[in-house]
Amino acid sequence: MFIPILVATTTAVLACGAEALHTRRIAKVRHLAFGPDGHFSALTILAPILRVLFLSALAWALTTLFLIEPKAHRSQVKEVEPNERRHLLLVVDVSPSMRLQDSGENEGLSRTKRASKLVQSLLKRVTDEKLHITMVAVYNGAKPVVQESRDAEVILNFLDGLPLSSVFPVGKTRLFDGLEEAAKIARDWPPNSATLLLVSDGDTVPATGMPKMPPSINGALIMGVGNPTKGSLIDGRQSRQDVGALQQIATRLGGQYHDGNVRHVPTSVLNELGSLKTDQDSLKLTLREYALIAGVTSALGLALLPVFLYFFASPFKPGSA
Repeated sequence: MFIPILVATTTAVLACGAEALHTRRIAKVRHLAFGPDGHFSALTILAPILRVLFLSALAWALTTLFLIEPKAHRSQVKEVEPNERRHLLLVVDVSPSMRLQDSGENEGLSRTKRASKLVQSLLKRVTDEKLHITMVAVYNGAKPVVQESRDAEVILNFLDGLPLSSVFPVGKTRLFDGLEEAAKIARDWPPNSATLLLVSDGDTVPATGMPKMPPSINGALIMGVGNPTKGSLIDGRQSRQDVGALQQIATRLGGQYHDGNVRHVPTSVLNELGSLKTDQDSLKLTLREYALIAGVTSALGLALLPVFLYFFASPFKPGSA
């Protein structure tokens, strides 16, 4: 910005003139302040330079903060136009096997509870205010549960032990039905505006029939839950996380697979998906942060400089032996 630089330059020129005049006045009484030899100390020589720098930086910072658009934290959520929305399309396996307790570091969590913790961890790191979340439940078929919600607590409530499998007829898990339903929902979204997230313990994947994702899907992440090595008994069979099936789905979707049984999804993986904005972006310093740092540092320097000059500017003590 040109105006803050102009103000800082003007301040520096005026401060240099004032410091030059002040130095001439000090020179006339230098013997009183610095002793019989009248030599200026290093801190005294450095002080005018520091004052000019501090004043210039403070002028730049205050002018910048005055001109840039302020950040406002409003209680009401502003509506986002449909063509500007970002989407997280969440497909969750709600089959009875997801209630088995063999997940987490101590294998004491149900697969559903582990899925809830994984999604919660992911949503905490996503900072895009334009993000809308859509959830599809899949078991023996697929049903949309939430469409384009901005409230993460709504999604987490559905993942917190609600028996969603009861709304489906009893049968085998058909993950492709969930992907097909997700593709239908995302068909009308803008290109590259959505990320597909599938959470499941895996199942047999058919050789054909993989739904084609629309252009709106910019990345896919397949998260597996459940112990991948030791099975748990359900309906007379051993159930465990089918790593091979989930990896196959990730490959066929052109996405990534992550074993979420004991590890949360790394932020680096989220950044690679392309359409999710994580909290790492919010930590980047902007012009506003630079102006705040410069303003606080300069004001503090101007306040402390007279103190240092009083105690350390001259070793000469009038009246002492």
